[in-house]
Parts: sequence; structure tokens; C-alpha cells
Amino acid sequence: MTDGESGRAFRLAYAPGVTPAKWANIWAERLPDVPLTLVAVPAAEVVALLRDGGADAGFVRMPADRDVLSVIPLYVETTVVVVPKDHAVAAADEVTLTDLADDEILHPLDDALEWTALPGLPAFTRPATTGEAVELVASGAGLLVVPQSLARLHHRRDLTYRPLLDAPQSQVGLAWPTDATTDLVEDFIGIVRGRTVNSSRGRIPAPAPEKPAQRRKERKPDRTASGRRATPPPPSRGRKGKRSR
Repeated sequence: MTDGESGRAFRLAYAPGVTPAKWANIWAERLPDVPLTLVAVPAAEVVALLRDGGADAGFVRMPADRDVLSVIPLYVETTVVVVPKDHAVAAADEVTLTDLADDEILHPLDDALEWTALPGLPAFTRPATTGEAVELVASGAGLLVVPQSLARLHHRRDLTYRPLLDAPQSQVGLAWPTDATTDLVEDFIGIVRGRTVNSSRGRIPAPAPEKPAQRRKERKPDRTASGRRATPPPPSRGRKGKRSR
């Protein structure tokens, strides 16, 4: 850790639906002297927060501004449609956009999906957030298409969701300001990429290996002048005495 890094926390922003707990736990084990501060931010605001220096790194929904940010794509989410439990879609294991052609589809302003053409029929309103859209689905005002993590985040007992096969998908990535690629950022990149503490690319030094115990020299078997191993003589057996007549 450098003097400039000592005494401050590493700030990690994340969009709704992303669960950074597993990476945060590894950070706490490897860098216990550097607290990690989690900053929950609406998906549309993560990139601006990173650009303004409000966080050291963040989990964003793609696409992200690569002019000022470095981005590592991580995973692609399954897209689902959220419906009331008594809706016809709930009886299917999976659905397509054609199955939703006659349904009103809510399109929140913070939609995490990139649409070329909106599915279904337009709803009567555009809710500001995905959370508000879920409330409208529960009221029967329409259906909602979202990444599966957001359906889980806003779970309600009266709603369910089904995979939507031919819808666009959301990709999550790790982003940070390119001109602020600090040693701590490199440490977090290593954690997210699954590098071990002993990885040659990691910054955290591995403990010095212990000196191996001196091996005892094995005694080589005796060999005859011809180079062959000498065969030890068989154990001597006592001769039986002659029975007296």
C-alpha cells in the first residue's frame, strides 16, 4: 500500500441488481487495512459518478462510456418478463416477444435494456423507475421486461417471472476511470478476475516460502565390478545334525 492509499477506503459503486458481496468479502480478507465502501447508485448514474471521482470503481450495465472509462465485461444476464401470478404467461416455462404482442408493456425511464423496437402494446405511462413499474404490474396495469436480477430485487409474492427468449440482454461490467488506475484498482481487478494472492500479476506480495528441509542423501545400493547390483546372500540356515543310529 502506498502512503497516498493508506488511511482511506476503496469506494465501489454498483447498479441495482448487482450483488458485490462475494468480491467485497475477498477484499476484506486480502486487504484488511483498507476498508471497502459500497455505494448503491441508480444504473444511469454509475458512469457519471465514476467520471466525477465519486467512486474508485463500479459495476455498470453496458454500454459504458469508454472514452474516459476502462471496462471489463463480466457476465450477461437472462431477460425475463414480470407478470401477475394469474396471468396466462405464468403457465409457460419460457416465452417469446410474440407471446406478448397483445399485452401492454411498461417501459420505465431507467430501463436496463437496449431496445430497437419496444415489445407488445405501449402502456398508459412511463414510470420513473423499475421499482415503480413493478408496482404497476401488481396493479394489473401491464407487464415488465427486465434483467432477472432486477426481477429478484423487486420480488413480490403476487408476481412471478418467466425467461424471455428473444429479448435483448443486459451485460454487467467492471469500470473505472482510465486516468485513475491506482494500485487499489488493480487489486480489485485481480479479485474480480479470480486471481489468487500468489498470482504474478497481483500487487499483493506473497509470503516468502520457507526453506525446504535438507534432503537426506539416499544410500546408493552397492554394485559389483560389472556394474550390476550386488545381490545380498540369502540368510544362513542352521544345518540339521545327523541323527545317531
